[in-house]
Amino acid sequence: MASLTEQEWDQLRKGVTGAGLLVSLSDRSFFDSFKEAGALAKHLVDARQNNDSEVVRELAEGSGTGFGLTASPDAVESETVEALRSSIATLEAKAPDEADAYRRFVLDVAQSVASAAAGGDASESGALDKIRSALAGSAAA
Repeated sequence: MASLTEQEWDQLRKGVTGAGLLVSLSDRSFFDSFKEAGALAKHLVDARQNNDSEVVRELAEGSGTGFGLTASPDAVESETVEALRSSIATLEAKAPDEADAYRRFVLDVAQSVASAAAGGDASESGALDKIRSALAGSAAA
């Protein structure tokens, strides 16, 4: 994975964490946010230890979200969608064998955040649809 630049790694990481944030922000509840953050952290630990993909393990090792504490929900959505599209394009060009693993990882993270707390099903489903669409990349073509 040495062919990926630091900026590309940042985009990959922003896509993953942004997907979790996007789902969490779609149905904002103070207590649910703690459950969702816990689900995200647990998912990252599991991926770091058990995933076959080198990219996924590397991303699970990293820290930071790529978003500031005051990022608006609109900014999280637009920046996440852009990061996911960019990440898929990068992986398809430089590490095509890792693109599907990245897609699965992002969707698993987003789904685990969505499942962490009850409620918000319609809004979380909409966020998951946006994530799936952004991840489609050339696979949708």
